Amino acid sequence: MNQDEAAFHTALERIPEAKGRIQSARLKENAASLVVDATGLSAEARSTLERRLKGGLTGIAGIAEVRIAMTEEKVKRIILAVGSGKGGVGKSTVSANLAIALARAGRKVGLVDADVYGPSQPRLLGTSEKPESVDNRIVPVETNGIRMLSLGQLVEGGKALAWRGPMAAGALGQLIEGDWGDTEILVVDLPPGTGDIQLSLVQKWTPTAAVIVSTPQDLALIDATRAIDLFRKTNIPVIGLVENMSGYACPHCGEISDPFGAGGAEAAAGVMDIPFLGRVPLTLTIRQSSDAGTPPASGDGEESRIFQALAARVSEALNRM
Repeated sequence: MNQDEAAFHTALERIPEAKGRIQSARLKENAASLVVDATGLSAEARSTLERRLKGGLTGIAGIAEVRIAMTEEKVKRIILAVGSGKGGVGKSTVSANLAIALARAGRKVGLVDADVYGPSQPRLLGTSEKPESVDNRIVPVETNGIRMLSLGQLVEGGKALAWRGPMAAGALGQLIEGDWGDTEILVVDLPPGTGDIQLSLVQKWTPTAAVIVSTPQDLALIDATRAIDLFRKTNIPVIGLVENMSGYACPHCGEISDPFGAGGAEAAAGVMDIPFLGRVPLTLTIRQSSDAGTPPASGDGEESRIFQALAARVSEALNRM
């Protein structure tokens, strides 16, 4: 190695962002050629790395030009669809808290609010931060230990979105194909029903699995059955059913009542031969925490433990796939 090559490699070692990422480095005449592993880096981090390399090497050993080729191993990302047959069953609340509980268990988690007509995740997660765009890709906002993108971050609050199917599907694409970096599990909070958004998701992005949320009442279970049927017909494994708003403890006397019935989702799961993932009770704490943008799964109370148990069952099911 001559003096110029030694200076070149020494300069590379002084760039901390490049540590462990240089696959090959060659110096020829006045040009340096680098192959750099950018796996897991966001678009912003890739731009920063490229800028630091060019700034750190230009002028060293007479280098007038720095050529950089970025390579990236494809991250095998799990897409977990969370659906329901009808609205008002708490699907978005379950999605947000499930995502947070999975992250607290050590997974790298992203959350897509795909309910384009009624996005609620910014409120549930307590963030009004607007995402930025780098290289024509939206960069998710980080909150409560997860990454999140929602149409609610991109449009003015309270405005009606009178969009036809193709426009809604296009918005979904921008969210799904955002700059998720090294995210392992992408939880997709779907709108209720079995419409354009669901069809676009299963046809273009093929979820790894689906979780269905329902209240115990018969009407909700009838619609949940339709959601399950959609995923089955499109060969998306349904890894389980969650019974939400299951039981209410009176804050004064502690007596348990069942305003939406009890056990209906568990019984339906048995009939449809899908796993029952557990119950989430109807509690004042969950309602107040959700309205305040402080998801109970991010805390340490009883409700947090409920979502941790749910996340453990979901993670176990995903690991078996």
